Amino acid sequence: MQLHNAPYFSIGLTGGIGCGKSTVADLFAARGASIVDTDQIAHSLTAPHGAAMPALVAEFGPDYADARGALDRTKMRNLVFSDAAAKARLEAILHPRIRQATLEAAAAATGSYVIFAVPLLVESGGWVERVNRVLVIDCEESLQISRVMARNGLSEEQVKAIMATQATRAMRLAAADDVIDNNGDLAALAPQIAQLHDLYLAFSKRMAGIGSQRL
Repeated sequence: MQLHNAPYFSIGLTGGIGCGKSTVADLFAARGASIVDTDQIAHSLTAPHGAAMPALVAEFGPDYADARGALDRTKMRNLVFSDAAAKARLEAILHPRIRQATLEAAAAATGSYVIFAVPLLVESGGWVERVNRVLVIDCEESLQISRVMARNGLSEEQVKAIMATQATRAMRLAAADDVIDNNGDLAALAPQIAQLHDLYLAFSKRMAGIGSQRL
């Protein structure tokens, strides 16, 4: 999936679980950015009668669909956490469909610039090169754990297990062009987002004049 030849300025937004990616994306959207959320796309593909469900049921069996015809996420999560081959089979079905839907959503975007919200941007290996800049939402790991425990009702051990499958905080920060500190409250995000929004608007206007590149 090539984005550098696209006629829009693009940012890849990422962060570990519980860092506040969705909150930050919503705040950018309120300022006029177009958000393409790969998690939302994946959920739509695996929702009741989603486009990926026939292939998933054919591959994994009807037991992996719930009574509504959606993916049984808990059962699939348990499987792929313990079986690397199953994870690869799942990704072989979902990833091409997610890529296609992502491109279609970006092509239809009308915002000042496009933010691709990609939870596993660093882990995926290709997204860093596809976008003009990488924005990492960062917070202390202890805060990630407490937020996810409160939000999802998971145990500390379960949250740590999820975090262990993701890039480390240091790896994400090393890939970042820009960082938003989300160790505080909502009010602390506003000035950081305002500053980056102005920067991205300037880059978007500049790119319109010189063509796509890493900025």
